[in-house]
Amino acid sequence: MKRVKWFFMLFLALALMATGAFAQKMAYINSQKIIATYKEAQDAQERLNKISEAWEEEGRAMQRQFQELGEQLESQSLLLSDERRREKQAELQNLYMRIQQFQNEKWGQNGELYKKQEEVMQPIFDKINAAIKKVAEEENYDYVFDTVNGNIVYASPKQTDLTDLVLQELEKGLPAKTSPTSPR
Repeated sequence: MKRVKWFFMLFLALALMATGAFAQKMAYINSQKIIATYKEAQDAQERLNKISEAWEEEGRAMQRQFQELGEQLESQSLLLSDERRREKQAELQNLYMRIQQFQNEKWGQNGELYKKQEEVMQPIFDKINAAIKKVAEEENYDYVFDTVNGNIVYASPKQTDLTDLVLQELEKGLPAKTSPTSPR
């Protein structure tokens, strides 16, 4: 995978040289630093953590119930009739399936946490993108790369890092604009 990425970057560099694009002004940002530093993003992550923690507690309660039911079945198995033992085993199996379903609904690939994260973070990503665009236009940059997403392989110390300027712009309270892309 790294070899393919390297060849792609080499191809892109050669294509840019062929078109004279290297004469254009470029800079980079670190989206991870922006998200980690930007107060609104920190607050949103804290809200998401609280939601996840509440679900985790609910899941732990279900797991305790499962463990207690399993211990009861084990301790009483010799005293129970075959029919009653099968009922308890079925009850235990149903609880196990509910726990699995709960975990999938909350943290699965398309679970509630994923949807909540999209809902909460998208306005923040829109603000970040608007700030990046504004700073790039004001500073006359033609291209701005994100070091976190691997869009560049090497950033020379001479390259301009716009991360702090974008953070300053965000602190001014730039309103969100709907944008189809987001830094992730």
